[in-house]
Amino acid sequence: MTKLAFLGLGVMGYPMAGHLASAGHDVCVYNRTGVKAEAWVKEHGGRHAPTPREASEGAAFVMSCVGNDDDLRSVCLGEDGAFAGMAKGATFVDHTTVSAQVTEDLYAAAKEAGIGYVDAPISGGQAGAENGQLSIMCGGDAEVYAKAEPVMEIYAKLCRRIGESGAGQMTKMCNQIAIAGLVQGLSEALHFAEKAGLDGRAVVEVISQGAAGSWQMANRYETMLDDQFEHGFAVDWMRKDLGICLKTGDENGASLPVTALVDQYYKDVQNMGGGRWDTSSLIKRLRKLG
Repeated sequence: MTKLAFLGLGVMGYPMAGHLASAGHDVCVYNRTGVKAEAWVKEHGGRHAPTPREASEGAAFVMSCVGNDDDLRSVCLGEDGAFAGMAKGATFVDHTTVSAQVTEDLYAAAKEAGIGYVDAPISGGQAGAENGQLSIMCGGDAEVYAKAEPVMEIYAKLCRRIGESGAGQMTKMCNQIAIAGLVQGLSEALHFAEKAGLDGRAVVEVISQGAAGSWQMANRYETMLDDQFEHGFAVDWMRKDLGICLKTGDENGASLPVTALVDQYYKDVQNMGGGRWDTSSLIKRLRKLG
């Protein structure tokens, strides 16, 4: 049994922390909204703490899964931050999708404090978190990653170190860039099928078995056809992620024309009131256009 802390109990963090507790670890959780931390303890046991620092005291590993750059800085730094409570030699693992800059800053701050730091963004959605089937892409020092990998594997189907610090976040950007184009393509295909008077389900049954097949098609086509978008990864969060991708692309010289276009399509969905709809709601924009 290892003493662990988990910071952030959203739709991803709540079940991820639960897997750690189910594996027999001593888990202390922190969440900005304390009532959720209390509910987690009632369901999974363990403890909750009022600050990231108190949750992290004595923990060999501290995992985080929060909202954005500012949220991550706030749980790591300052008098009540996790770094202030962690002992030298402990490891901080961040599962949030954030910018390369905040990762660089926090890696440096952790190193100065004698703490290991792994950037480890995740893919697989809420279902992946609940089923312990996440894909985790990691950056950081090899020896630090080697220590953290067995812990992450508790809720992963694949966990891999891609390279030095920041490589995990860069890989997650690749993931979001690829997804943006896939969802738009799938939306256009289903919209075209509707306009052509075809049975969308029959169309997908055929084309999904060929070169057009994808995770998005297999897992989202039915709800897209049924105009249901109240599950999965929200448009607001996708726009946050795509903004990071586009900014980084400007910095490293990568050309991302499709990503920039789909980002604007998601802005249209937000303007339709769909900020909390899942990302497959791009098809609603097409239906509105005609």
